[in-house]
Amino acid sequence: MPLQSINPTDGSLIREYPESSDAEVASALAAAAAAFESWRRTSFEERGAVLQRAAAQLRERRDALARLMALEMGKPVTQGRAEAEKCAGTCDHYAEHARHLLAPEPAATEASRSYVAFEPLGLVLAVMPWNFPLWQVFRFAAPALMAGNVGLLKHASNVTGCALAIEEILHAAGVPRAAFRTLVVPSARVASLIESPHVAAVTLTGSTPAGRAVAAKAGACLKKSVLELGGSDPYLVLADADLEAAAETCAASRLINGGQSCIAAKRFVVVEPVLAEFEERLVERMRARVMGDPHDEKTAVGPQARADLRDELQRQVQASVARGTRVRLGCEVPAGPGAFYPPSVLAGVAPGMPAFDEELFGPVAAIVAAKDEREAIRLANHTSFGLGAAVFTRDVARGERIARYELQAGSCFVNAFVRSDPRLPFGGIRESGYGRELGAFGIREFVNVKTVYVA
Repeated sequence: MPLQSINPTDGSLIREYPESSDAEVASALAAAAAAFESWRRTSFEERGAVLQRAAAQLRERRDALARLMALEMGKPVTQGRAEAEKCAGTCDHYAEHARHLLAPEPAATEASRSYVAFEPLGLVLAVMPWNFPLWQVFRFAAPALMAGNVGLLKHASNVTGCALAIEEILHAAGVPRAAFRTLVVPSARVASLIESPHVAAVTLTGSTPAGRAVAAKAGACLKKSVLELGGSDPYLVLADADLEAAAETCAASRLINGGQSCIAAKRFVVVEPVLAEFEERLVERMRARVMGDPHDEKTAVGPQARADLRDELQRQVQASVARGTRVRLGCEVPAGPGAFYPPSVLAGVAPGMPAFDEELFGPVAAIVAAKDEREAIRLANHTSFGLGAAVFTRDVARGERIARYELQAGSCFVNAFVRSDPRLPFGGIRESGYGRELGAFGIREFVNVKTVYVA
C-alpha cells in the first residue's frame, strides 16, 4: 500500500509514496551494515566536514523546507525556518565538539595504561514522529553520525517528503548513500526492522504506546534503545511570579507547533492568590495568537497535523468538560476545511479529567488551582509522565531549589519555557521514556563504553 501525504490545511492529497519492498529494505539493511565498516574508520575531521556541509545545506534550503513542513503537517513557515536553523546549529555543534565529547577517559589502575574508550555501535534504526519532522531526525543523526554510527530512518508516513529531503541533504553533504537511508514503510514493519541482525540499536520519539512496543521488541532482541515519549509538562506559577512575563511565556510554550510538542506546557498549576489574574492574562494572550494558513507569515497557529488527531483532542476536551472543567476560550472545532483547532483554555482542571491525566497534544491550556507551593508541587508531580517542567517566581534561588529537588522530570526550567538544546541532555523519566538525546550524554547513548587495560 502506498503511503499518503495529506495537506492538513485543506485535506487534499499531496502525494502517494510507494512502500519500500521487502527486497529494498533487506538491501538497505545490508548496505548500511557494510557502510558502517568504512564510516566508523573515518576521522572526526572528515565526519565534521560532512556535518558542516549538511548545516550549510539546511540553511540554503531553509525556506523550501519550511514550505514543505507547512504543506505536509501544518507548521507555520516562520517556525519551520527556525526548525531548519536549529538543525543546522546542531550539526555545527557536534562537528565541533564530538572529538572532545568522545575522547578516551584515563583511569588510574595498576596497569601501565588503562582507559575508557567510546566506539560506535553500528546501524541505528530511528523511528521518528511528524511534529518536528526535521529536528527530531537531526537531533539523532548529528551525534550518531559523528560518533561513527550509520542510520536508517523510518519517519512518520504523513511527512515522507520531509524524510526524503533529509536523506537528500545528508547525501549532498557527503554522507555515503548507504550510511543513511530513508525507508518508506508503515509502522507495522518496525518490529521486523528491529529483529534484523544488521540493526544494533533503535531510537524512537513518539507516543507512550509506541514506546512500549519498541522497547518490548528491542528488549526481546537484546538491543539498546532510547525512547523520548509523551509529556504532560506542568508549569508552576507561584504567588511572587512576574505574572506578565509568566503568562506570555506560558502561552508561547503551550502554542509551540500548534501545541503539538512533547515538551509544550500542558498543565498550568497556579497558586490561589494569583489564580484569577494569571487566568485572565493567559486567556488574553492565547486569544491574541493568529490561527490560519501556515504559509502566511502572520500565522502563529496552523492546523493540527491530521484531522483524526484534532478530533481526538476535541474528545479529550469534551470529556474534561463533562467532568467539571470550565471553558474559558475556544474548545470548538471551526467550520470549514482543514484540521484546525483554536487556541483554547480550560479552567478548574483537576485529577480525574483527561486534561489533567492525559497528554493534550494540541493548543489547549489546562489551568489547575493549588492552595500553596506545597500543593502546587504535589499536583505537578501527580502524573505518569516526566519529560519537562517549569516554575515561575521572582525568588530565583527558590525556583532553582524547586526545579532541582522537587520537580520530577528530565528537564526543569526556572522562569523560562522548556526547550531542547544540543549543549544539554534531553529526555524523560517514567512514561516519558528513558535514555538521553543531545549533550555529552546523548552522543554516548549509541557507543560501546569500552574498557581498555594494558598490563
